[in-house]
Amino acid sequence: MEKISLSEYVKQNGQAKTANLIGVHQTAISKALRAGRKIFLIRQEDGSYKAEECRPFPSQKPPESGKE
Repeated sequence: MEKISLSEYVKQNGQAKTANLIGVHQTAISKALRAGRKIFLIRQEDGSYKAEECRPFPSQKPPESGKE
C-alpha cells in the first residue's frame, strides 16, 4: 500500500481530481488544505484510494480549571 499526504497528491493531480478520487467536493479538499489537516491518501490493493486523518487523541483541549 502506498501512503501519500493530501497536499502532495494535490500538488501532483489537482484538487478536483483528488476530490473525485475520494468522493468529496473540491471545496472540502481546499478547506482541509487551508486548515493544515494531516490527511493521507492510501492506495488499496485494488487500486482505489481511501483517506485517513491523523490527529491527537483526545482532540479537544481539556477544560480550564480555576476560572470562574
